[in-house]
Parts: sequence; C-alpha cells; structure tokens
Amino acid sequence: MTARLDHRTLYRLPWSLPDNAISWLEPTAACNLYCEGCYRTNDPRSHKTLSEIEADLDVFTSLRTCDGISVAGGDPLTHPDVAQIVAMIAQRGLKPILNTNGLALSRELLVELKRAGLKGLTLHIDSKQRRRGWNGKSEVELNALRLQFAEMIAEVGDLSCAFNSTVYDDTLESVPDIVAWAQEHIDIVHVVVFIAFRSAMLGGPFDYYVGGERVELGEVPYATPASARTDIQSTDILATIQERFPDFAPCAYLNGTERPDSFKWLLAGRLGAPGRPGRIDGYVGPRFMELAQTTHHFRHGRYLAYSGPRVLRRGRSLLLLSPVDHGLRSAAASYLRAAARNPLNALKRIHFQSVMIIQPIDVLPDGRQNMCDGCPDMTVWNGRLAWSCRLEEPQRYGAFVQTVPKKPPTTH
Repeated sequence: MTARLDHRTLYRLPWSLPDNAISWLEPTAACNLYCEGCYRTNDPRSHKTLSEIEADLDVFTSLRTCDGISVAGGDPLTHPDVAQIVAMIAQRGLKPILNTNGLALSRELLVELKRAGLKGLTLHIDSKQRRRGWNGKSEVELNALRLQFAEMIAEVGDLSCAFNSTVYDDTLESVPDIVAWAQEHIDIVHVVVFIAFRSAMLGGPFDYYVGGERVELGEVPYATPASARTDIQSTDILATIQERFPDFAPCAYLNGTERPDSFKWLLAGRLGAPGRPGRIDGYVGPRFMELAQTTHHFRHGRYLAYSGPRVLRRGRSLLLLSPVDHGLRSAAASYLRAAARNPLNALKRIHFQSVMIIQPIDVLPDGRQNMCDGCPDMTVWNGRLAWSCRLEEPQRYGAFVQTVPKKPPTTH
C-alpha cells in the first residue's frame, strides 16, 4: 500500500549542501546498545579528542551555514567530554541537539547538558534494540519508555524532545500507534521521526566497486542478505498512517538526487491540545512551512532546525496566519467549532508538533544511488563533508561505493 502524492503540491524544503538547517557531528562511534539496522560499527576506542571535534566544527562553519548540530555517533553519551562538546557548539551560536538511545541519560546529566547549552534531544527507541528490561517489547509497549524520557525532559524544561524509530517490514503496522501516542502527548513530544530500514544487499542484483575495483561489501555493518526487505518507501509509511488518520497531510519534502519526485524527507506539522488521542485541530500547509523557513533565514541568515517548547506551545497564535495557508484555515475552523461546542476549549493551549518520515538511499535498477538532495545529516570525513549514513564506506575503502547491476550469465 503506497500513498499517492504529488511533490509539486508540497513545499520543497530549501536546504542545500552549503546552506542547511542541520549538520551531523560524530564525536564517537562507540555505543552501549545493539540496534538492528545500525549503520556504524561499534568502536569503544573511537572517541575523538576535543581538538579533533573543534576541527570538525570548523569544517561545518567554513563550508556550511546551519542552525543546529546533531551530536550523534555511536552514542554521544559514551564520550567522557559530552558536556564540553555541547558547550563548544553552543559557544559558536549553534543549537546542540543530542541524538542518543538514552541508556546513559539521567536527570542529573540532562541538567548538566542543559547548563552547557543543550537545546534538545532526539531519542532512538524501537523494538529491534536489545535494551535491558525492554528487549522483546512491541512498539506500542515501548511508548511507556518513550513517555518516561519525555516526562524527564519536560521536567528539566525548555528542551526540544524528539523520538525516532527505524521502520521494518514487521513494524510498519505499528507506526500509527506511535503517531497516536505522540498526538496524545503533544505538549511534551515535539517531533517524531520514522526512518525506513535500508541496507546494502548481499547476493542481490548489484556488484559493488570503488575506483574501478570490485569490493566485498560484507565488511560494512549495514550489509544484509538479499532476503531482507529494504524497499520500504516514505509513501508506504504515509499510507499506513493515513489508513488510521485520513486527514494526516504532509506539507514539505526533500527530493532525491536522482529522482525529483521521490520523497526522501517528508514533513507534516500538526496543531492540537494534549490528552486528546482521537482528535487533532489540523495540519499546516506548504505556505506556512515556506513562511517559517524563509522568515527565519531572513532574520537569522540560516534555515530553521529545532524550535523550543516556548515557541511550539503558541499554536493559537499560528492560527492568525490562516489567511495565507489552507491547512491553517482548516485548523482554525476546527478550533472555532470546538470552542463553540464548549467555550473552555478556547482556553486550552494549542501545541505544534512535527512528524517526519525519512527514506534513506534507494538504488535504482541502473545502479544510480538516489540520495537525499540537500541532506541535513552531512558529517565530516577527512576535512570534507560526507554522508553520515554511509560513512563506513570511505573509512574502509577510501571512497564511497558505486553500485553496478550484475551482468546476466552468458549462455552458449
């Protein structure tokens, strides 16, 4: 099941290689948790020094204008100097956003990180992790763990709270349950992200080359047997959501480098009050997202990454923009109908929440690699920008791998 979507009706996010909302810093490849589908080899000896991290940040600031820095890995909480790393980013006037599994996160550490300048966290939680006490739990059952983290982050206060999970063939049906849970807690959950599972297929239809020489890709952690499903599309995830929530409407996207009509990053923004799992006031449209991005760029010289809770809880003020955006007009009408039924509804705080669907690399039948055009998750390798999701390739082979369709066997 795939949703029909015309990219021309959405706002193409204006992010590009030199001018983007986010950049991706990897201070370590060490991790304290196994996650199926991870794209990085766990290396406990891989902590970068603060001077090496400073050099990576210099590359970002010299080659790329951005609003936020995703501090990732591995898991950045395994780095002994994580608070200093956060402070180094904040001192450059950028927003440090921690990407973590949360295993080493405590309230005390979170307070320390906030003092250092942390602006938000993105927690990776899904059912393919070997998380002690939660191993074998379903995506629905894991909502209890997500809520524990969200409540702790809300208690510390003034931090963006995001959750992401990888979507596999056997967890696709659970996506609407996470969407519904996030809607119910829209006041403390600000972003939810779904990432379609991808891996390099071993024994599949392609051979792999670097510099004209064939390589065996089984050395990289994201290689998998060809029997695994690696073709889940963002529109498949969208269709699964819309089956439960027919009004769910994306407003913006990033296309692929080889296919302008592919949806590599598909973004929806919705407005609602907490505690109402069966109801949302509405979804913003393309004009609102265009206005948000271009206004921020006009005022600050960079595109908007993460907004803090103080901004996101001002949903009622966003309704004032309804004359310029059809999605907000619908949301405003829904809000007024609710207020007419019960005037107390008019006093409820309206919150804004983002839902992002990400479709990583697709290899087209002719071997072309359809990457994310204007990818926000570019990192640094040897002093230059590189795709973070495929960093293992230049680290192991000296360059990114090319895919070449296998030749059919000759017959005599």
